Amino acid sequence: MEIFERTELLLGSEKMNSLKNKCVLIFGVGGVGGYVCEALVRTGVGHIILVDGDVVTESNINRQIIALNSSLGRPKVEVMKERVLDINKDCKVDAFNMFFDENTMDTIDLTNVDYIADCIDRVTNKLLLIEWAKNNNKKIISAMGAGNKLDPTRFEVSDIYKTSVCPLCKVMRRELNKRGVKDLKVVYSREEAKKVNSEYNGKAVCGSIAFVPPIVGLTMASEIIKDL
Repeated sequence: MEIFERTELLLGSEKMNSLKNKCVLIFGVGGVGGYVCEALVRTGVGHIILVDGDVVTESNINRQIIALNSSLGRPKVEVMKERVLDINKDCKVDAFNMFFDENTMDTIDLTNVDYIADCIDRVTNKLLLIEWAKNNNKKIISAMGAGNKLDPTRFEVSDIYKTSVCPLCKVMRRELNKRGVKDLKVVYSREEAKKVNSEYNGKAVCGSIAFVPPIVGLTMASEIIKDL
């Protein structure tokens, strides 16, 4: 296929054919997950499953690839699906307009899933997803804290039990250990988070910037491609 000619020069035809038959399940299509999806589709992954119950808002425009004035108010998975098909019309896309939790997890069939990208914000749901993936012997990579960070060069790939500094990683290490999860590939940063005092609807809100979440997402996509 002509759109993948340059990629095939790097990966070779055999690996490109393999990617065409792979399925990646992405949870969260925001600042991180949108770029995971973007890179996977542009690299030739043939089947994408999107899960997110959120809609595009004005506050997303500063960092999310699907967030435009023309997409405000629309479900993120619908906008991302349209974008995927506009990039590669032959890609199969399943879009679930819902949040992942214990009430919705059985909606998703993991049978043909080759890899899972965890771009979920809420710790409880992240833990549930990771446990679910591990129990089903599915490869998974998780995004750690990108909020209140300014230096995209500080992000790295590690196992969760080798991480440091990141407060989210600390919580995840403790809780995953309780659940008997022995390993987890993550993308995280040892940059000290900037202290930001802000609330929206009574909840604390993290600061974000255009060039940090995309780096996390692109790094995750790179690891997924290499592993596949």
